[in-house]
Amino acid sequence: MHPPKIHIFDVPAHVHIDTKGNRRAVDEYRETAFGLYMSRAVVDRPTAHWIESWLLPDLGLCVTDWWWNPDHVRNQDFYLDVCDIVREGDRWTVTDHYLDLVVRVGSDSVVLDVDEFIAAVSLGLLEPAAAERAMQRAYRAVDGLAAHGHDLHRWLGGLDITLSWKPRG
Repeated sequence: MHPPKIHIFDVPAHVHIDTKGNRRAVDEYRETAFGLYMSRAVVDRPTAHWIESWLLPDLGLCVTDWWWNPDHVRNQDFYLDVCDIVREGDRWTVTDHYLDLVVRVGSDSVVLDVDEFIAAVSLGLLEPAAAERAMQRAYRAVDGLAAHGHDLHRWLGGLDITLSWKPRG
């Protein structure tokens, strides 16, 4: 079992420091009143070639849209990490809290990695207060998505959050 994974988003340096400490060049950062957008190429991963993420601190979610390579397309529209997001100046730090959601627009939303979450809590890797926040955030997301037909944009739009994405093609 691993401790919580940490990402750093360094806006002025145009860098994303991934969970393994690799510095990845960022194509675009965009800050809004509700969060931070990041878009960059995926390096050294045969399954995907691009990643876009929105950090939403008030919801404790990192929303990601992966651009899969042709032989690795997954049955998902969005991947949500449940996390703590802390902004210090122009650097944003994301601490993953193990729980993830896969959203299939108009179909369903599924919570993943509950086994990792339980193991992390039982081993003391995730403090009780952080575990409680993670559960509340995951349930709030599932409830909101279900109430809006599992449409991420409809749910977030009701919270005055409008996500925009890089055009594909």
